[in-house]
Amino acid sequence: MSGHSKWSTIKRQKGVKDAARGAVFTRLGNLIAISARGGTDPSMNFSLRLAIDKAKAANMPLSNIERAIDRAKDKNAAELHEVLYEGYGPGGVAVLVECATDNIHRTYPEVRLAFSKHGGNIAEKGSVAFQFDHKGMIRVKGSGDELMMQALEAGATDMHEEGHPATDSGSRESVIYTEPKSLAKVRDILRDGGVDILEAELTYVPNSTVSIGDVATAGKIMRMMERLEDLDDVTTTHVNFDIPEEFLGS
Repeated sequence: MSGHSKWSTIKRQKGVKDAARGAVFTRLGNLIAISARGGTDPSMNFSLRLAIDKAKAANMPLSNIERAIDRAKDKNAAELHEVLYEGYGPGGVAVLVECATDNIHRTYPEVRLAFSKHGGNIAEKGSVAFQFDHKGMIRVKGSGDELMMQALEAGATDMHEEGHPATDSGSRESVIYTEPKSLAKVRDILRDGGVDILEAELTYVPNSTVSIGDVATAGKIMRMMERLEDLDDVTTTHVNFDIPEEFLGS
């Protein structure tokens, strides 16, 4: 799972930069509108709560959030579709691309080009997704056995610590995994228990990782993933690489 959590960290850092220039608001609006189809009351719709939390973390104006929710109520608004594209990147890494789009005929060519331009290719439906498990993911501040026990007692299934073991546990982060349907309950229990929650989302976690052993391939993968993330219709991406830290700036 190290590859998944590493890419999650990279995306989060990139998201902060994108939010600073407003580039992330379109995709967050689409994510909110999609989630709101399950109910426009965030207290009753956890997916919507998660989407709104993401938007607030990116400093998305409240008026934008409200417009996105209203879009789900508007029968005359262009219908949004949730689409999952599957593909392979350089080095044989498996990639899932989640999209929210009102025009699949626009989105598919954009995603396909992002793959092909950087040495990857779109794959047939079902040929990649089986390599991932759908899970709830909660990123928190802290680490150690006490936090692990607290997470497991709350209903989590696993916890992965990030950072070097020599680093002070209070300044490190951990990724807690749950069953998809347990994400809301576990997050709320941990938050009520004083745990500092950084983010929580439903995600796809690879059941194995592909090790990348050279700088050139690592660079191609990162450029492909960054291009996919830059597409307005892409809500999130998942990949099963394991790239050494020293390659990530290549």
